[in-house]
Amino acid sequence: MKRGLIVASLLTVATAASAQEKKPPYWASIASGEAMMRTGPGRNYPGTWLYKRRDLPVRVVQVYPNWRKIVDPDGQQGWMLVTLLSDRRTAIVKPGSPRDIHIKPETNSAVRYRAEPGVVGRIEQCDASWCQIKVGKREGYIAKGDIWGVGGREIFDD
Repeated sequence: MKRGLIVASLLTVATAASAQEKKPPYWASIASGEAMMRTGPGRNYPGTWLYKRRDLPVRVVQVYPNWRKIVDPDGQQGWMLVTLLSDRRTAIVKPGSPRDIHIKPETNSAVRYRAEPGVVGRIEQCDASWCQIKVGKREGYIAKGDIWGVGGREIFDD
């Protein structure tokens, strides 16, 4: 049991350390089930939002020791403790109508399921036009323009 706690602690420190090395702007996600956004980089600043949605994508736009200034999907800006953020790539379906999640990264491929606006999923990879998304146990491909959490020209394979 003690060994497991040590390993978990080391992984948390490693994730926070890697997040501190990145140069903004970059994408991150909320790692905790509860995360407070503040008006400034310190616990003494008032809280403005309490997020209760793990994996919500955010854009880190400024770095201060142990704090990150973030922008959320609604455009709200504020500061969050780095340990409340994760490097895990996620995205949220943009407002509007439900979006098709395809079997292949092609417009004419079969639709596996549809995702409602506000659905958050984990992003595995993105090419110029499509991202592989996983929502719960369901996977597929979504058009990059249908989600917030990935740069328009960003291509990656985690």
